[in-house]
Amino acid sequence: MKSNIQDSKQNYTQTMGKRLLFIMALFLFGFSIQAQDKKAKDLLDQVTAKVKSYNNITIDFKYSLNNAKENINQDSKGNVIMKGNQYVLNFMGVTKIFDGQKTYTIVPEDEEITISTVNEKDDNAITPSKMLTFFNSGYKYSMDILQNVKGRKIQYIKLVPVSAKDQRKEVLLGIDVQTKHIYNLIEVGKKGTKTTLTVNSFKTNQPLSKNQFTFAGSKYPNYYINKLD
Repeated sequence: MKSNIQDSKQNYTQTMGKRLLFIMALFLFGFSIQAQDKKAKDLLDQVTAKVKSYNNITIDFKYSLNNAKENINQDSKGNVIMKGNQYVLNFMGVTKIFDGQKTYTIVPEDEEITISTVNEKDDNAITPSKMLTFFNSGYKYSMDILQNVKGRKIQYIKLVPVSAKDQRKEVLLGIDVQTKHIYNLIEVGKKGTKTTLTVNSFKTNQPLSKNQFTFAGSKYPNYYINKLD
């Protein structure tokens, strides 16, 4: 029974982790989608250029999952440090480190660490670079509403999946008009689920340790190491 509970917990955490990485890819790399709305494309290009000009990015965020029909209302907080394709993500009590080659998923509650090598040829590999490739096609996008949020002008861009198999009805990306930073991202599912990631803090070019993205096994002497390859 304990094993089943842990497996369910791990599957849920992995799903949330993948969703977070999907969202982080938007922050780190912006979009590269064929032009369908010139104003939307111009704004996305500005966001991409701005983000790529930074040496590193540190984000504190709030993540909300809501489904009124299923009576689901969950909020979580997390943070991520990104440099190039490397990152350290802390979310839902789990730390995920990607050093550019391997991913280390650290789960303190279970005292377990999962290590896996990223295969660049694997289309299912959850990496920022693969997510960038994914967004090269498959979406129609256009300018949406402009909102005033606490004195900030937030311009939304709507992305609609082309595939009928996609479980998302639409994705709304909120961009701060002045800073060209992403304020939030909203996914609306076809079954009524809405997930929202809101940036609480966006810092750039912070001093980082040379070992910031290096996994140190000595910090976890009693943890079970699960090597997937």
